[in-house]
Amino acid sequence: MHVYQRWLGITALAYVVAHHLGLLPGGLGSAPDGTQWADWLQLVVPVIVLAPAAMVMAAADSPAMQWALFGIGCVVYASGQGIHLAANSVNNARPGQTAHLWDEIVGHLIWYVGTALVLLALARTMPGRPRCGPVGYVLAVVVGLTWASNAVGGHTEVLSLAVALVAAWFGWSHRRGLGETLLVGFLPSAVVLVVALTPLA
Repeated sequence: MHVYQRWLGITALAYVVAHHLGLLPGGLGSAPDGTQWADWLQLVVPVIVLAPAAMVMAAADSPAMQWALFGIGCVVYASGQGIHLAANSVNNARPGQTAHLWDEIVGHLIWYVGTALVLLALARTMPGRPRCGPVGYVLAVVVGLTWASNAVGGHTEVLSLAVALVAAWFGWSHRRGLGETLLVGFLPSAVVLVVALTPLA
């Protein structure tokens, strides 16, 4: 397997795992000062996700402009994740409207905008590369469903639907190569988000 595809697969897996840490039962239990062990574990989320993504960029010999986009995405991603983590930890210990605002609204919005920028930078490395194997397509679907489930949990359904549609369109435009994985992953994501946004009768 080419080093580029290996790092891309690791990035996808890291994203899926890191963005589901909130599902850990009971936050892995209580930690010092009213926190949970899951809070401390989430400190490494930006490193877990962004370090392998940077290796993808390096393996692709990305030009300076793509690195600039990636860098901006990393800063926004880490800022949003940090806001979410801090506010979520405070809200767990002492629930309140202000903590809820920074955790569930502002933190998630900034975090997922950063995720979208990183996705865009990575997507721009895909055109002209050959299709992946079956494992790559499975990872693509799981990444897309993770994006959708995070959107529903983070109240960013409209923004996330727009990103999913753009990613699926990009995948369709580059469906003769590796870009097809974006179509495979984000078309189901868009369907899930449309259903989530559709009011029940």
